[in-house]
Amino acid sequence: MNVTAFALGLAVAAAVALAVLLTAFAVGVRTGRHRGVDVAWGLAFTAVALSGYALSDGYGDTGRRLLATVLVAVWGLRLSAHIWWRARGEPEDPRYARMLSRAPAGPSRTRYALRKVYLLQAALVWFVSLPVLAAQYVPDPPAALARAGTALWAVGLFFEAVGDRQLARFKADPANRGRIMDRGLWRWTRHPNYFGDACVWWGLFLLAADTPAGWAFVLSPVLMTWLLAFGSGKPMLERRMGAQRPGWAEYAARTSGFVPLPPRRHPKTPTAPPARPHP
Repeated sequence: MNVTAFALGLAVAAAVALAVLLTAFAVGVRTGRHRGVDVAWGLAFTAVALSGYALSDGYGDTGRRLLATVLVAVWGLRLSAHIWWRARGEPEDPRYARMLSRAPAGPSRTRYALRKVYLLQAALVWFVSLPVLAAQYVPDPPAALARAGTALWAVGLFFEAVGDRQLARFKADPANRGRIMDRGLWRWTRHPNYFGDACVWWGLFLLAADTPAGWAFVLSPVLMTWLLAFGSGKPMLERRMGAQRPGWAEYAARTSGFVPLPPRRHPKTPTAPPARPHP
């Protein structure tokens, strides 16, 4: 790997991620809704991968460069299109409304949104993309680990795309209003899309991991998995679902929280604590 060329690629990738998220910020300020940042998330990863592909020409293996770029672009564009379609015409996302309510209205809230939402996500896009950028500068053709990574990426995309489609069809049926989605992939895991996302990024990491230098970027998929399973993904969504959906506790008791597993036949349902006697 040419270290000087790779360092330049990292700097350009940071600028590209920042440019995409700042554009999303400008749109959010103009419309008064910041949920569009979720659409920009997948677009930013795609833009970073494309910049890496262009700059790594002459330094990395052509097949590996193209493979890494196409896998990121397919994932990112599908995700952005899905989120855009799902959110069209909807009000502000409750997550961002709650977050921004912590700051005073006016310019202070706008600056708070810039720091806590857009700049933070730009930094995350850059950091999580490090294995992809590294893979684009590897001069050797893809080997066994890269092929395994492509297969893992495909598994992840399947869980994301199929899970999203199943949920969309479920929610489109008025008879399911207020009910818990517990069919298809959602019968095996409460979060097939988050599990799929984790598989995608571990698969992309493996594109760089068949070289010793690639292992330096293992914290990128670790961070993405932590965010999905323990950070801003699963915990926040489950708190909201537990407060809004009757039957959530029973569903959670019988269904795996992340990794797909057969439903539990005899789940331990949570019981309410005994009432305290009045003095």
